[in-house]
Amino acid sequence: MDLRPIWRGHLRLALVSCPVALFTARHDRSNLHFNLINPKTGNRVRMVAHDAETNDDLARSDLVKGYEFKKDQYLLMDDEDFEKARIESSSVLTIEKFVDLDSIDPIYFDASYYVAPDGEAGTDVYMVLHEAIQRTRRMALSRVVIGQRERVVALGITGRGMVAHTLHETKDLNDAAAIFDDLPTTKPDPEMVKLATQLIDRQTGKYDPADWDDRYEARLRAVIAAKLEGRDLEEEPEAQASNVVDLMEALRQSLGGATKAVEKPPAKPVTKSAAKAAPRATEKPAPKQARRK
Repeated sequence: MDLRPIWRGHLRLALVSCPVALFTARHDRSNLHFNLINPKTGNRVRMVAHDAETNDDLARSDLVKGYEFKKDQYLLMDDEDFEKARIESSSVLTIEKFVDLDSIDPIYFDASYYVAPDGEAGTDVYMVLHEAIQRTRRMALSRVVIGQRERVVALGITGRGMVAHTLHETKDLNDAAAIFDDLPTTKPDPEMVKLATQLIDRQTGKYDPADWDDRYEARLRAVIAAKLEGRDLEEEPEAQASNVVDLMEALRQSLGGATKAVEKPPAKPVTKSAAKAAPRATEKPAPKQARRK
């Protein structure tokens, strides 16, 4: 995949700096995409930009940005205007302070960007900063202008490189007090907390992203494949509701049935006789094309 930087500039710590580039850390995988369809004709609906007053169709390449300074009155802005607004963080990531890894509430994290050396000139400085941040187990706080907005970023370590996480401002987040203020202030039953703690310890393991595939998307793909083939798909069995009402008893039963999260054991070797008898799971019939009416 050909990754292109979305920002180029310098990473600076005091009097030390190096050229760096930011790359988007995530990409849109082969998600299911749906189009809006006119059910009467079966044709796709096309969204067209048009003038709100004249109703003339417009090409998106001809449009410009405008700031509404009065009701229905707009100040047109061009690239030169945005260039005049450039500040230091438009081109320089200046590290202002360092904080402990766990001092930032995860709710503040937004998008992530890989921070890589931009050319060979600053690789030595980059590697020194990488090693120093890794040893101190801290995150560096800086600012960067992305998309006509200055964002606070937390720079940390990811493998052999660095990653910048944009952080929400407090004013970006909804006030949690209105949601949590009605919760009771009394301490829960210590015995129940002890049982819940034991249950947590039993089910504690290592995080592996491969264990958390999108099951809903897989099910939706199966629904689409079945519909293309003109067959019904068996309904997914619903989870059985527990009849346990007493919280203490529910915790005890959960603790008795919980299994400790452990690493998966290596697969047992398959004998030749078993391999011949086993059906080939990878062989699936190709989905039939839906007939056009």
